[in-house]
Amino acid sequence: MRVLIAATPLTGHVNPLLAVGRLLASRGDRVVVTTDPAFARRVEDAGLSFAPCDDFGSAGYLEPSLPPGPERWTHEFERRFVEPMLPQAARLRALVAEERPDVIIAGSMFLGVLPLLLGAKPRPPIAVLNVSFLFLDRPDGAPVGMGLPPARTEAERAHHAGLKAHIDATFVGPVRACVDRHLADLGLPRLPASLTQSIVVLPDAFLQPSVPDFEYDFGEQADSVRFVGLLPAGAGTVPVPDWWTGRDRSKRVVLVTQGTLANANFGELVAPTLTALAERDDLLVVATTGGRPVSAVGVPVPANARVASFLPFAEILPDVDLLVTNGGYGSVCQALAAGVPIVSAGLSEDKAEVGARIGWSGAGIDLATNTPSIAALREAIGTALAEPRYRRRAAALAGSFARRDAGREILSAIDALVPAFETVDA
Repeated sequence: MRVLIAATPLTGHVNPLLAVGRLLASRGDRVVVTTDPAFARRVEDAGLSFAPCDDFGSAGYLEPSLPPGPERWTHEFERRFVEPMLPQAARLRALVAEERPDVIIAGSMFLGVLPLLLGAKPRPPIAVLNVSFLFLDRPDGAPVGMGLPPARTEAERAHHAGLKAHIDATFVGPVRACVDRHLADLGLPRLPASLTQSIVVLPDAFLQPSVPDFEYDFGEQADSVRFVGLLPAGAGTVPVPDWWTGRDRSKRVVLVTQGTLANANFGELVAPTLTALAERDDLLVVATTGGRPVSAVGVPVPANARVASFLPFAEILPDVDLLVTNGGYGSVCQALAAGVPIVSAGLSEDKAEVGARIGWSGAGIDLATNTPSIAALREAIGTALAEPRYRRRAAALAGSFARRDAGREILSAIDALVPAFETVDA
């Protein structure tokens, strides 16, 4: 099979698609990955072919002068994801003509697939791999993105509905209108629903790298949605540190991370966590900077802590007792698949929704802030370590992950698409 993979050039978006690419290549499929040239080496190191797609919109999509809220979200979303849509679509069409793929697999925020999905031209089947929570429209009327748990009463439903009306007017509607304007430039129809809903329902398959137990009940879902479990890990390129193998195994381990995107200011989570736990001689506190220099942590590293630029999560998570995170979806799913409870503190990007699911599922504590205090972290971490119910719920979710063979689920979902289509010219 010939496969074309399209990825938004962010580490948390590229890595999941490379995992799928390696899975396909391991059985002999030809896999070509298109993304920004900055990721060319990473693609080639995964044993996959690389094709550049270097028009990804304005480099200045962030607008720190705007306060957090719908206006800033709209600005950043349009610049980061919507602006590149038409150049991405043109590149995909060119690669379809050149590579003649049997199937396209795109990341959920690679919006260049939308013109292909909405157009009348022949195309290969398209599968979308989600890199975030399942962002379907909520049956309880809650707006997507605010991190609201499911409504339990009519009063909560009414409250959710009021918030949704505001978010629709100030964020969802403007973003959808922006996408529709770009589609109109190509003579294409408008989106059939909100952008997030359309991303889920339009593709021929939508692969959700999680388990239903970590998602809200959305009622009847689109036939295309398929939960596939935890994405298979590739061969580790980050070595296990000597201090990890030689650690005092009588001490429980707390791992803290701000991921690879929202890690410009370690004063938000990593530094205050190190400070909050500095006096806990019964703990080993392990922190990662997501690729930034260790010195960027900005505080003296306590005697009970170790900090590394990167850590091999797959190798160390089975021995971790608690993850402290700002809510990166991939690392959260990794932790839950290993049965590790979580303390979450993050509201940027999709993190409010991920944190809300951590609290709702019972597998951890959601502090629902970007800047938790040292005292709040100390209390939440102490509670999560002391009360067995969090580890029990994390263990139950680990069981759900273990019952899904992600490799088999992904391959069967992709293979099911190909007989229904003929490979076509662009």
